[in-house]
Amino acid sequence: MKKSSLIMMIAAVSVLTITVFTTSNAEDSKTVAWYAANIKEAKTKVQECHDNASLKDSPECANARHALEISFGVGQK
Repeated sequence: MKKSSLIMMIAAVSVLTITVFTTSNAEDSKTVAWYAANIKEAKTKVQECHDNASLKDSPECANARHALEISFGVGQK
């Protein structure tokens, strides 16, 4: 019985740890609304994403690009 309790405790701690790291990483990413309100930072981030191909498909780069598209009507007819 004690062995199964130990396994359950380790599993619970593991899930909690993964949840904390996932949540903290998600909070680091700025939203489209934030970039739309901070156009200078959006332009800087888009340039950074353009210069670093490994960042190109990140959520942060997508949010910055989308904010600029919304703010300046890029891609709209």
